[in-house]
Amino acid sequence: MGETGDGLQNRLKEYRVRRNLTQEQLAGQIGVSRKTVNTVENGVFIPSTVLALKMAKALRAPVEELFFLTENSIETSL
Repeated sequence: MGETGDGLQNRLKEYRVRRNLTQEQLAGQIGVSRKTVNTVENGVFIPSTVLALKMAKALRAPVEELFFLTENSIETSL
């Protein structure tokens, strides 16, 4: 599971593998490079809202299931 320093986590790889897609195939479907998919999966890059929505649509999953905040990150921001 990918996680960024600000507590954003994702299940992108899990959902991509369920759909039997490579990073390259997913990237082609949403119009980005394979490296972009890789950096999002690994929590290196936080996707824009548009990119996150495209990923969710391509993977046929709600965006909230692909991307979410850890409980700790929510508590520290209050």
